[in-house]
Amino acid sequence: MLTSKTALVTGSTSGIGLAIANALAGQGANVMLNGLGNAAEIEKARAAIEADHGVTAAFNGADMTKPSEIEALVKQTASTFGSDRT
Repeated sequence: MLTSKTALVTGSTSGIGLAIANALAGQGANVMLNGLGNAAEIEKARAAIEADHGVTAAFNGADMTKPSEIEALVKQTASTFGSDRT
């Protein structure tokens, strides 16, 4: 089980990435979603993960080609879900 763990899954707003995020959430991990797409559809997927698996799911639309956005994504993930690292 992944209870109390956090998964940051890039490309997770649809397809295989979303399936991976759901599988990790099904094992108890909180999930940070990342990717492109329609904002309403992304919110629907995020809310479904929370409802279906009883975990916390969040979203960040960072562009994986921009280092500053990647850094902000990692920082938001740690801030949202906590971190044992400083």
